[in-house]
Amino acid sequence: MKTLAVLAAVLFFNFVTAQEKLEEKGKITVTINNVTSDEGEVLFGIYTEDTFMKGEPNFRALSEIKDGVATANFEGIPEGTYAIIALHDKNGNRRMDFDSSGMPMESYGTSGNSMSYGPPQWQESKFRFNEEYQDIEIRF
Repeated sequence: MKTLAVLAAVLFFNFVTAQEKLEEKGKITVTINNVTSDEGEVLFGIYTEDTFMKGEPNFRALSEIKDGVATANFEGIPEGTYAIIALHDKNGNRRMDFDSSGMPMESYGTSGNSMSYGPPQWQESKFRFNEEYQDIEIRF
């Protein structure tokens, strides 16, 4: 009986500790230092692989631009693998605008800072977040 009580206590402690670990959340600060003008705002989205370039971001923020710098703070982010996309929304319509040939008319960047032609790719943009706090700098 004593063994059963000890085993139950150990299992309960492990369960509580595992739950606390799953619920740990942190903060990500994203900065862009090379916005070409202070016109409009910058939209930020944090995506998982399931939502990247397919749907709404898991977390979103927007930032004013001051002297070519935009910053967003995300709090309550659980550990995981994410990618961030940022868009300079010059005209305030909350979406990317394209010219008649399909080329973007507004600057954008991702957490991988890859400069490839074509749409952003998950493999180039992803990062692992497993800290309490992480700074990320994105270049347009």
